[in-house]
Amino acid sequence: MEKLARRLGVRDAVVIGLSAMLGAGVFAAFAPAASLAGGGVALLAALAVAGVVAWCNASSSAVLAARYPESGGTYVYGRERLGPFWGFLAGWGFVIGKTASCAAMGLTIGAYLWPERARWVALAAVIALTAVNLRGVAKTALAARVFLAVTLLVLAGVLAGGVRAVALDPVPLTGGGSALGVLGAAGLLFFAFAGYARIATLGEEVRDPARTIPRAVAIALTVVLALYAALATLALLTLGAGRLAASKAPLVDVVTAAGWPWLAPVVRIGAGVAVVGVLLSLLAGVGRTALAMARRGDLPRPLAAVHPVHRVPHVAELVVGAVVAALVMAADLRGVIGFSSFAVLVYYAVANASAWTLGGARTRVVAAVGLTGCLAVAASLPWRSAAAGLALFALGAAVYAGRALIRRSRSSSSL
Repeated sequence: MEKLARRLGVRDAVVIGLSAMLGAGVFAAFAPAASLAGGGVALLAALAVAGVVAWCNASSSAVLAARYPESGGTYVYGRERLGPFWGFLAGWGFVIGKTASCAAMGLTIGAYLWPERARWVALAAVIALTAVNLRGVAKTALAARVFLAVTLLVLAGVLAGGVRAVALDPVPLTGGGSALGVLGAAGLLFFAFAGYARIATLGEEVRDPARTIPRAVAIALTVVLALYAALATLALLTLGAGRLAASKAPLVDVVTAAGWPWLAPVVRIGAGVAVVGVLLSLLAGVGRTALAMARRGDLPRPLAAVHPVHRVPHVAELVVGAVVAALVMAADLRGVIGFSSFAVLVYYAVANASAWTLGGARTRVVAAVGLTGCLAVAASLPWRSAAAGLALFALGAAVYAGRALIRRSRSSSSL
């Protein structure tokens, strides 16, 4: 079996994780989450719930990735700790959920940069970023570093604008919201946290994975938690919960409220650049999970091919890019985001269940909280998203069962 090259250190892994998380979610998730939460305090509570679930998921993933340092993430962990079916289910959830996420990111890029031609911009972005990933993971890390620098500069401008706006005319926080509303809002906000999985799915390409992966995950998630909390608080104190819920571009409205309308175009362009960074790492992560599944026969074997020069899963990358390109020309943005959140929460539920089997008091407590949180938040998402997710997971289970029957039939006929 051909192996991928180990080229990434802690800094590179942190950059890829940050660029995956600091993307469309921070620019778009606050508004729909505020609408579900029903008040400022409720929105901050939802952010806290999403953060706790994300932290538990990240901790479980880091422990597992250090134990199994190869491409595939929870697909590998589920197979090794729970059995082949659960590994397949996790891999299936990651591939379909994150393929939907890739389409959502592409459409978001188009919506920010050229709304009238959003689908064509999305298509161009998918093609270009697939080409970058085909050049190798080192190129992916370098590009992610550039996109991350731009994103952090833009968010620094938004934070400065928010502080100015609050100093000029603060809006009181409102309460509001039910427990179900908080959980539903947490589900939408979770979409903005889910990038740390990219570090685990690159496990076969990091140096000293037992040390690198846990450190990189902890650093990346801590930075993102602090930044999201600051941005959400400033947005609420600047716009108020009602105006935030109705906003199509909350961070643009924050800098406008600060009396800096000249910064609004910069934020729009920065949002587009940030989402490009997310899409870059998402494409890389989905391709590597497809590689891991193909190696074990859960996806077609040709997807396991590794390029002889660039040492990347080039066939899987090309197929994923083609599927995403088709989706951006036909998909609905809101629908793919909701479905993606459901699928990824199921994926992390398997990760937490896998971590539970490792033993150890701390590991089991974290895994139990993470598993419970994933299931509760997934069940609180809009019913159409949950129904679509359940239908596709049922399809995956049917595919798995059908393949098992074929294998048994072939085995019996060879006797």
